[in-house]
Amino acid sequence: MGIFVKYVMIKRALTDVISGVLGDGKVIIIYGPRQTGKTTLLKENFEDKDTLWMDGDDFDVRELLTHTTSTALSNLLQGKKRLIIDEAQHIPGIGHTLKQIHDHVKGIQVLVTGSSSFEISSIANEPLTGRKWEFHLYPFSVMELVSHQGLLAESRLLEQRLIYGFYPEIVTHPADAQKRLVSLVNSYLYKDILKWQEIKKPVQLEKLLQALAFQVGHEVSFNELAQLTGLTNETVQRYIDLLEKSFVIFSLTSFSRNLRNEIKRGKKIYFYDNGIRNAIIKQFQPLALRNDIGPLWENFLIMERLKYKSTHQLFTNDYFWRTHAQQELDFIEEYNGLIHAFEFKWNERKKKSISLSFASAYPSHTYHVISRQNYMDFITGKLD
Repeated sequence: MGIFVKYVMIKRALTDVISGVLGDGKVIIIYGPRQTGKTTLLKENFEDKDTLWMDGDDFDVRELLTHTTSTALSNLLQGKKRLIIDEAQHIPGIGHTLKQIHDHVKGIQVLVTGSSSFEISSIANEPLTGRKWEFHLYPFSVMELVSHQGLLAESRLLEQRLIYGFYPEIVTHPADAQKRLVSLVNSYLYKDILKWQEIKKPVQLEKLLQALAFQVGHEVSFNELAQLTGLTNETVQRYIDLLEKSFVIFSLTSFSRNLRNEIKRGKKIYFYDNGIRNAIIKQFQPLALRNDIGPLWENFLIMERLKYKSTHQLFTNDYFWRTHAQQELDFIEEYNGLIHAFEFKWNERKKKSISLSFASAYPSHTYHVISRQNYMDFITGKLD
């Protein structure tokens, strides 16, 4: 069966992870961008006749779950074994409500979804300390699609993925991927973000996203971004923080321990999905006609690696490395006392050895060049 089936039939790797913690009494919170399949995952795998499903977008649900009492919650959940609250970030005080359910309503498993970490984590972290599991649902991963349709079929779609990305709607409708991506960007990236934070300068926000899209894989300068967008440095930093918490972009900071000329406060920005990045700048040309294949390849590999680590609950410190003399490494992971350094090369003929200054400063390291020949090993942990 090919990729053209409905995406609900493509098993999400997170399903088994969530199943593994069901029944231990903790609240399960699933974060992630809109349209990545959080609602579908819960409906297909965790909703049954004993489940009460509530949607935080509904006014009556918000009224019912805001400033309520443990008695009212016990009555509401009587006879139910599971409570699912979709888009819980819209419910004021949801963290305290979830704490009341956890502490006073026995025998109920609560599962919650949220599409923006700044809204739900800020109200759920303190009340739910020690009472929750948190998971992140990304767009489809390469390995989820390999499991669905086989390695050969998915490998043949590498160019498609680099250009159009992994959002479920895009993967399952390749014929009009471009139109759907542009629609997704227009309906989600701008409208929701503007509404959430009452941003006063939407045109500048769009300019900022475009500037970040063109600078994928490069160290960003807040001063330069401010000049390009007409915003202040402080506003640029606030918008970037907002975009990160809305799961549009994520950042890597620079790695610096031993060398005097290392960049110590640098930051690189990446997008959670290549397709979203390309839609922001309206560039869908084939790879042979592009001059940004290096950044696309780098963004793709880092994002797929993050998906793998999230699914397998692997926790690492992630960085890039660069010196003032322009020596650099694309990606560094630090875990178990070791440093793992990676270079990303689309063109295998341009391989190079690791910087001698890095190798001598950090002798406890591994080093790999990741190309089209071995990228599957990198994003599935076989190089670990």
